[in-house]
Amino acid sequence: MDLVPLLRSLIAVDSTSTRSNLPMLDLLEREARALGFETRRQAWLDANGVEKGNLVCRRGPEAGGGLALVGHSDCVPFDPAWGEALLGVERDGRIYGRGAADTKGFLAAALVAASRAAPGRRPLSLLFTADEEIGCLGAKRLLAEGRVHPRHAIVGEPTSLTPVRAHKGYCAVEVVFTGVEGHSAYPEVGASAIHAAGRLFPELEKIGEALRAEVDGAFSPPHTTWNVGVIQGGKARNIIAGECRFTYEWRPIPGQDPRKALRLVEDACARVAQANGGKVQVQVTPLRTDAAAVTPAEAEIVRFLESESGNRPTTVPFGTELPEVIGLGAEACVFGPGDIRVAHRTGEYVEIAQLEQAAGILTRAIERFCG
Repeated sequence: MDLVPLLRSLIAVDSTSTRSNLPMLDLLEREARALGFETRRQAWLDANGVEKGNLVCRRGPEAGGGLALVGHSDCVPFDPAWGEALLGVERDGRIYGRGAADTKGFLAAALVAASRAAPGRRPLSLLFTADEEIGCLGAKRLLAEGRVHPRHAIVGEPTSLTPVRAHKGYCAVEVVFTGVEGHSAYPEVGASAIHAAGRLFPELEKIGEALRAEVDGAFSPPHTTWNVGVIQGGKARNIIAGECRFTYEWRPIPGQDPRKALRLVEDACARVAQANGGKVQVQVTPLRTDAAAVTPAEAEIVRFLESESGNRPTTVPFGTELPEVIGLGAEACVFGPGDIRVAHRTGEYVEIAQLEQAAGILTRAIERFCG
């Protein structure tokens, strides 16, 4: 099995999260079955009625234990003007295309590693998931199903072959203020949702300061961060705004209740609504409340990847499928080829040399943890 042609074939499949990932699973399943894996799928329709699925591949005994290589099959959208997005162009020792780093490079390396390693006494699982980019939804379904129980796992992400043993959580809410529309020349006839939302923002700053009080020195920044990334409201400059909505996200450090900020936001919204005399209503809708994930530095999988890569384990502030994989019962670590700084952007690429190195490390991981 040739690594670069395989990666190029994966890149050629448009697996943007808004689309069905089944064509990607078809390709992955063909390759896995050719290597002697038994396969099955979890299938569902997403909120927009689009077919999605997870692909579970197993080689070896039908039992718990062994090793799982876990990678998501979806990608973020790409600029239509980027002509190389689905071509997997090879240039200057790199492969360019959407997903080259995040995270089709890992998928290709995992399959190639499986082709190089002989079947072992313990099971090898390849877990290809859906909708990681929009909430780790496929991994959550695997966890809820509860049928796969690896002893060790490597979660593929572009870490530049540095073991990532822990990351912050990810939480988000949508806040909707509903006021009363009216002519802006007569403010007494209405109640502005935008003005009410504006009065909430100093409260959000205070919440942010409260979250900074708890720190974990293993992370940079060492505290829970927050952000208002999207805000919308109003119809015209001379109409009292009847609605204002925004998203508020925070990334809790390990050990912090991921719902702590949610409770603080809900309390602040209630105070603002009360101050408006009941003319403005506020609705807070949780979107995600994912806790942080931690694997100890002394864990066997972490020590193995550190030894093989020559890179010391680290932590990151962004989320992955690590919490769900740990929930399956695995001692797990995030690891893979590619640089996160070039992911999610036009011109995404992965170094071919790093791909080859990753395939070698994953081959030795299979030999080590599957026997």
